[in-house]
Amino acid sequence: MKDITADPEPVPAMAKTSGDTQARWGWVEAAVWTERMLTALENGVQGGKWYSLMDKVAALPTLRKGFAQVRANHGSAGVDHVTVEQFEQRLEENLEKLGRRLRAGTYQAQAVRRVWIPKAGSKEKRPLGIPTVMDRVAQAAVLAVLEPIFERDFAEHSYGFRPGRGCKDALRQVDALLKQGHCWVVDADLKSYFDTIPHAALLERVGAKIADGAVLELMASFLRGKVMSTVEGWSPEQGTPQGAVISPLLSNIYLDPLDHVMAESGEQMVRYADDFVVLCRSREQAEVVLRQLQQWTRQAGLRLHEEKTRIVDATQPGGFDFLGYHFEQGKKWPRGKSLRKFKDAVREHTRRSHGHSLSTILLNLNRTLRGWFAYYKHSHRYTFNTLDCWVRMRLRSILRRRQGRRGRGRGWDNNRWPNAFFAEQGLFSLDRAHALACQSSSR
Repeated sequence: MKDITADPEPVPAMAKTSGDTQARWGWVEAAVWTERMLTALENGVQGGKWYSLMDKVAALPTLRKGFAQVRANHGSAGVDHVTVEQFEQRLEENLEKLGRRLRAGTYQAQAVRRVWIPKAGSKEKRPLGIPTVMDRVAQAAVLAVLEPIFERDFAEHSYGFRPGRGCKDALRQVDALLKQGHCWVVDADLKSYFDTIPHAALLERVGAKIADGAVLELMASFLRGKVMSTVEGWSPEQGTPQGAVISPLLSNIYLDPLDHVMAESGEQMVRYADDFVVLCRSREQAEVVLRQLQQWTRQAGLRLHEEKTRIVDATQPGGFDFLGYHFEQGKKWPRGKSLRKFKDAVREHTRRSHGHSLSTILLNLNRTLRGWFAYYKHSHRYTFNTLDCWVRMRLRSILRRRQGRRGRGRGWDNNRWPNAFFAEQGLFSLDRAHALACQSSSR
């Protein structure tokens, strides 16, 4: 008779994925997720927990894929000053060493190098944690193994850092709900979310599905590693560093219970990482939701930002911001911070003292304009003509300066260099692109 108290047998090391499961899980790493594992993922494993995963994490094919991901991200060196290029010079040796230490349980994450990066549209700066290249490879390997296990049960209304989903999907859902009459919006803001996630509670949620002690200990070492913002550094008791490969998955794991609380209550929540809104049909419903959020975050050791969290009637002046857009009275356009960031990028390409030729300036400028339009093309039509006029004014100012004149390009400069002149030179027109996009969608 089979011993039912024994740990489940480890799954085979390699097999080819195929069939119906491949259609849903085509994004997973095939070297890790075999057909048998995917079938178990679909059907659910006994006891709801996964065992014997470290051998998958430490396998050389997984580590090679992990390094490929790290290299593609073009990140900086960590506290050991080893760059991606230096790590690659002895790649197989480094990966074999990492694999041995992972299997032996002797691997410990190194300190994280903390840097401060500009916060979009603000004078404030955002903390960014940069692990060493080896730590990033290890985290990428863990991510390849663990992500499908948690992805299986993530809520439908969660869009951030998930395979096959993105900002535009979340924005489409918000737009659809507003059109359906869900116009009372709980605009929530979690204060310093990534820096305040409690370690013990986070690891408990990871442990609800992962029973491999070696993997759990490795995750703990990622979380409690020193942060080198000073010479001595400090060991965080909470939070997961933004910049770590594993952080987006951990952030989704910790907020997943909130997703399901909202879904089970029938609330229309749309979440992208720590940025979320709940769309309601009445103010009374929105007030109930806000109390639910306050209670849940308090119990989870998180904080709602008192000044930024609010209830908004989207049919009235004021509106709300979400993922770079501003929604108000049935229309949407880039939020103020997004516009300021865009204009800063244009200014960088159109300084009056710019020494490049006009064709070179337009080549670089068009990349910015096209990239910005690709995301904000669903804005209200008045957005684009106004910005086109401003961009052409910047270009006329350059040409005016080159004729020895001072000041902005305006007045008679509009006749010297009319709109048609810039069109002939190949300047990308936001307004024209929007009109063409509208024609294509109406066919």
